[in-house]
Amino acid sequence: MKALAGDRRARLRAMLANLKMPGALEAVDGILAQADSGAVTAGEAIEKLLSAQIVLRNNRRLQTAMRSSRLPAVKTLDQFDFSFQPSIKREQIESLHELGFLERAENVILLGPPGVGKTHLAISLAIAAAESGRRVYYGTLAALIESLTEAKAAGNLSRRLRVLTHPALLVVDEIGYLPVSQDGAVLFFQLINARHERASTVLTSNNGFAEWGGVLGDEIMAAALIDRLLHHCHIVNIRGNSYRMRAHRDLLRSRRQERREEPAS
Repeated sequence: MKALAGDRRARLRAMLANLKMPGALEAVDGILAQADSGAVTAGEAIEKLLSAQIVLRNNRRLQTAMRSSRLPAVKTLDQFDFSFQPSIKREQIESLHELGFLERAENVILLGPPGVGKTHLAISLAIAAAESGRRVYYGTLAALIESLTEAKAAGNLSRRLRVLTHPALLVVDEIGYLPVSQDGAVLFFQLINARHERASTVLTSNNGFAEWGGVLGDEIMAAALIDRLLHHCHIVNIRGNSYRMRAHRDLLRSRRQERREEPAS
């Protein structure tokens, strides 16, 4: 019996290697041991085997995306604290993470004051897209405009616009944090216009749409930009306290408690 089990294990390992499933290959011995002991059923063993391969594939996709997309950190939906931001409709966010909006080339705009989790949610959408095999790219508005300005000066604007149009998901972070020149606003409009109805863009801003004219320095340009963005768009309004301020308050509270507990000299 042991010889037959060993032969079966060897055949399974050979088949997994032939199918180029290194994640499943690495996990197969442990899963088979669980199956042999009766800890898991045959169906559960197959599920575990396939899950190990999917986890490895997604991790590799994420590593590739982190190198090419300029994502500043790994922030996932599981790490987001919905209890701290009750204004957010959890069903809406979870639905967006199913990525149907990418298939339809729709946009997502996250609005709210600083520190409420807009960037976290934007990056988590990019992470989900990367894990599904889509190409993603991240940049603050200031960084994207700077790259477009440099490309224009070098005579490579058309090429740079094509590069930024190609990703299935572009994250434009921090709209309204820094002023934008009129030339920069024109370049940003060209980018959004190039992606319009071709690919999805996720944007974050601490300014309402009525203030975008002041941010971009041109009311007409801002109106045309918003018109394209809102044509097929999901808007997430976040009204709540800052995570960073909460962390700061928790740190101060902890330090005060430590001082009170220190023995008198």
